[in-house]
Amino acid sequence: MLKLIESTAWPIVLTSVIQLVLFIRWIYRRIRNDELTRTFVEDMAINHLPHLYVLLGKLCDKQGIERSAAPPIRWIDYSGGED
Repeated sequence: MLKLIESTAWPIVLTSVIQLVLFIRWIYRRIRNDELTRTFVEDMAINHLPHLYVLLGKLCDKQGIERSAAPPIRWIDYSGGED
């Protein structure tokens, strides 16, 4: 009779497969979390910061505080890709 895998190797194989599945699950969640964080920060900068700067400007004008111009939004692409 042909033995494909020793009976003592099954626990090692099973443990390795489980670790591989858990690693793939972890790396997927990490990548997905980074994508969500990047999207959130981009949304805040594009949609909400300009409104906040306008409101802060009105508050400064109302209280007589001198203010500088709103800083421009500069995106830094660490991946080196072009969008």
